[in-house]
Amino acid sequence: MRSTNLYIGIMSGTSLDGVDVCLVHSPDKQFEVLATHFLAYPNRIKSALLTLHTPSHNELEASQCLANELAVLYANAVKALLEKEQLHPSNIAAIGCHGQTIRHKPVIDGQIGFTLQIGNAALLAELTQITVVSDFRSRDIAAGGQGAPLVPAFHQSVFSHPSKHRAIINIGGIANITYLPSIADKQTPVLGFDSGPGNMLIDAWTQQHLHQDYDANGSWAATGKTDATLLRQMMQDTFFALPPPKSTGRDLFNDAWLDHHLAHTSMQQQDVARTLVALTVDSIVDALKRFCPAVDEVYLCGGGSHNTLLRNELGVNLSGASVALTDALNVSVDWVEAAAFAWLAQQTMQHQPSNLPAVTGAKGLRILGAIHQA
Repeated sequence: MRSTNLYIGIMSGTSLDGVDVCLVHSPDKQFEVLATHFLAYPNRIKSALLTLHTPSHNELEASQCLANELAVLYANAVKALLEKEQLHPSNIAAIGCHGQTIRHKPVIDGQIGFTLQIGNAALLAELTQITVVSDFRSRDIAAGGQGAPLVPAFHQSVFSHPSKHRAIINIGGIANITYLPSIADKQTPVLGFDSGPGNMLIDAWTQQHLHQDYDANGSWAATGKTDATLLRQMMQDTFFALPPPKSTGRDLFNDAWLDHHLAHTSMQQQDVARTLVALTVDSIVDALKRFCPAVDEVYLCGGGSHNTLLRNELGVNLSGASVALTDALNVSVDWVEAAAFAWLAQQTMQHQPSNLPAVTGAKGLRILGAIHQA
């Protein structure tokens, strides 16, 4: 392994907006984000990725060709970050690359399923001349886990408080929750699970009707009214009542799911938008009440934390807990997940486990990730 404490994390999530790249310094138990870079996906890449989320003609070849294109995008983003920081590939111990999820079915008919993140890590290693760690989720699934969420282990390492119980809520395409009992609490386990849709349905509805990538600050949704009947109907989906460990994605919460619930309604478009914000808020709040003990502090991250309407609604509904952004914990809301995959790469390279069995449901601790040497 290269003698350095510098790692790079690459994250491209379910929102399909682009590539987050994060440079971190992680000696011993310390952790610091040094620099970041974002590279937006071209519309053609977004469209191709969306197509691959469902079975289609010649999808195997299409997925592998797209994986090569993603590797080139990832490499370009890494090179831009290195140039900005005047670093050489030899300065970096490893890249942790999540890849782009196109299918996530950890359980199929009660048997071990699969997860698929594309991005051709071997080509990424070749293009950057940096060791790449990828495919973090498959090992956990092989051990009977959900393969997700993996970020709670990072949250525990970096965000735990000596005496306060915290919840870290990442609102990306899917919303997920990490419950961090205080360090002093030796009895309560860390929990981490997907609570339901985050920005995914809101963004899809906005793109369909406003032809914009997202509803900035929730300003369009704020002009509408929540439809209590539709909200109650959507909240009856069996996923919301499932206890952790659980994970989800576009395989469930997609356009077809939304169309099904809107089939017999004639609502105003802005009222649907407002109701989708309420769905994200209510599913998060309900999950905290159902599955997490008393929470003292809530910290938000992910793209949804920029949505003023959503953030304010969470603040109103999470009475008894303070609500802030992870910026207050020295990791900006936009870079938590990319930073997490830098940390996960470090764990792999140091032969340390990085899953939490209480979170994923795996049979035990496992060293995650496949290593592609520089």
